[in-house]
Amino acid sequence: MRSAETMLSAQKQDQTMSHKHPVTTPRKSATFDDYTLSEIRRAAATGIYDIRGSGAKRKVPHFDDLLFLGASMSRYPLEGYREKCETAVTLGTRFAKKPIELKIPITIAGMSFGSLSGPAKEALGRGATLAGTSTTTGDGGMTEEERGHSETLVYQYLPSRYGMNPRDLKRADAIEIVIGQGAKPGGGGMLLGQKISDRVAHMRNLPKGIDQRSACRHPDWTGPDDLEIKIQELREITDWQKPIFIKVGGARPYYDVALAVKAGADVIVLDGMQGGTAATQEVFIEHVGQPTLACIRPAVKALQDMGMHRKVQLIVSGGIRNGADVAKALALGADAVSIGTAALVAIGDNDPKWEEDYNALGTTAGAYDDWHEGRDPAGITTQDADLMKRVDPIAAGRRLANYLKVMTLEAQTIARACGKNHVHNLEPEDLCALNIEAAAMAGVPLAGTSWIPGQGGF
Repeated sequence: MRSAETMLSAQKQDQTMSHKHPVTTPRKSATFDDYTLSEIRRAAATGIYDIRGSGAKRKVPHFDDLLFLGASMSRYPLEGYREKCETAVTLGTRFAKKPIELKIPITIAGMSFGSLSGPAKEALGRGATLAGTSTTTGDGGMTEEERGHSETLVYQYLPSRYGMNPRDLKRADAIEIVIGQGAKPGGGGMLLGQKISDRVAHMRNLPKGIDQRSACRHPDWTGPDDLEIKIQELREITDWQKPIFIKVGGARPYYDVALAVKAGADVIVLDGMQGGTAATQEVFIEHVGQPTLACIRPAVKALQDMGMHRKVQLIVSGGIRNGADVAKALALGADAVSIGTAALVAIGDNDPKWEEDYNALGTTAGAYDDWHEGRDPAGITTQDADLMKRVDPIAAGRRLANYLKVMTLEAQTIARACGKNHVHNLEPEDLCALNIEAAAMAGVPLAGTSWIPGQGGF
């Protein structure tokens, strides 16, 4: 039994507590989150906007929001070890005398020498060749390492014209005219002075150590009619041998694809906002352009409306990570995909074994995106002679080839499960979406229904 004195003391304590406010957990704003607050403070302290690479970091509808409907009763699957599933793709069949033949529908995107080190470019060429696919030069011209180790090399023709010359145009296996990129549709690229080494300066005809900014549009044309003239000019230089690619950022894919086809393109490269190997303003990366998933169906629709689907090949890039992404892009109507960030990771970028060095830069291996500063501990996105020694292009090339092999096997596995003997036989009917946004963007039914937003169903 509690004494009267003890009970009286407890009663007084309860009365005292009742006059105090209850303790609550502090709540942070969803709008002004920690990162937003840090960006406000950084901008206020420096007076400059942030530049980075690595693509959009916000979460947007992506391939993870789609699922395949594998065979069960109503579909007949293929036996994985006994029945073939082909992966080859031919690019440039419309006009080029020598279309390029690839063993797999996964290519390496354009990333410049200057942005990337010489050993990194060599590794990309070696890996692509081992896997039976192509790699792409990027801004800044063609290096001998890349040409020498790339069985199939696509030469990018950009607004800057850095490193461009007729000799290298003729040495390439295809030419890609870059109109825009997913990370910065409507904007130009940047290469800071610390990455303009003697060799980069010589190739780009620039002063050493001085910041450069690539133009956002080509200097000698203003629209699709001028583009048609430019394509004719490039065909004459290369004797109509080389396929002509047109690369556009994911802004207005239906009209951009239609105009590129009208101008005479053999291949369209469509880059969504998750494409991120270019260094540019963060406000561009996060707020300009459309998600890759939203771009594919309008582009395919444009080709279909013109009677050119599969006649003009479509390559999709921007956030491709694995064989499932490859298979989904092909099912939505693409002929091939292209990878950039994933390829850099495969050859050694952002590797945790350099974590202490990343920490010294104020970041971590998984979040390093200051590629433009030229201090990449992995030796991939730098021109620092000591850091570049960390890249073994032979070993890195094998790693890339292994990664491409796994991606291809994963895509084949999915295609077989859907009863397809070629990955190009995958189709929208093989897909469903997990949410309304992805269903609307991809033009496939919401899972468990036949409803495609905007198209009816139940």
